[in-house]
Amino acid sequence: MSSTTPAPDESDLSDTPNVVVTGVTESLGLPPVSWETLSLGAGAFVAAVILGYAARYVAKAYLRWRGAGPSAVDVFSKLVQWGILLLGFLTAMTLIFPSVQPVDILGGVGVISIAAGIAFQTVLGNMFAGIVILARGSYTVGDQIAVRDVRGEVTDISLNSTTVRTFDGRQVLVPNQVMHSDVVTVQTGYEAVRTSVTVQVDAEADPARTQRIAVEAMSDLPEVLATPQPQALLTELNKGALTVEMRFWSGARQFETREAQHAVIAAVLAAFNDNAVMLADEVQVIEAGPQLLKGLENRDTHQR
Repeated sequence: MSSTTPAPDESDLSDTPNVVVTGVTESLGLPPVSWETLSLGAGAFVAAVILGYAARYVAKAYLRWRGAGPSAVDVFSKLVQWGILLLGFLTAMTLIFPSVQPVDILGGVGVISIAAGIAFQTVLGNMFAGIVILARGSYTVGDQIAVRDVRGEVTDISLNSTTVRTFDGRQVLVPNQVMHSDVVTVQTGYEAVRTSVTVQVDAEADPARTQRIAVEAMSDLPEVLATPQPQALLTELNKGALTVEMRFWSGARQFETREAQHAVIAAVLAAFNDNAVMLADEVQVIEAGPQLLKGLENRDTHQR
């Protein structure tokens, strides 16, 4: 007696891969999937990766065309890329797990975001402050700034902090929340800045002549800008001393202002010395006491 084995149904063979995938997902506690949906999801994510890189380079070109700083270009182009990757991931999950609705995925992301926000309040606060700082572009890499007791040149702006190289060569990381909430002085925000230097001269000096000598001395210096013109203003008269405030404009960078200040002091002092304008410290005022006055009276009596 012969027995025949029934041939396997072709539909059963075609469903074997899907059965394998379904068994794996069920063992992991995931919704059932098929090879078809898995391939669609993987393709969608690969497309999102390619589109993300392309969008990043397009965003870089656009931001540079708009004149954004290097830090803003780098950060915002990465944010565009990450946003596309996130959308691609959500799309891939929806295609791979058809039984899971996009609303469910967004709900899970929302719960995770709330938990992360509570756990990392300071980090997220610095990140949002960094986005605002980069979007405004009030200062960029290379600007010289002053915030609280930190003064120096900005070397990097990230989402979390602003890196400053102080004028004495130290690296300081300032949290972006501080940069956003505190008063920040951007020394290089404009092309030129004004500096003032005061000097006290003898009150007997001719004020108009003193002003003219100081202005001419400052105008001849290459470190001092011709426009706006330098000024010498009389600001105070006290105890035989006339205070002259010399105002001049120079380049905005720290070294330029220091060079101009040094040159102005040296040139004005030399001009005063050449034109016999005495400084207040060079004039000694002696108040006569009773004995000196009596001696002077006796001298006058004998001379008569």
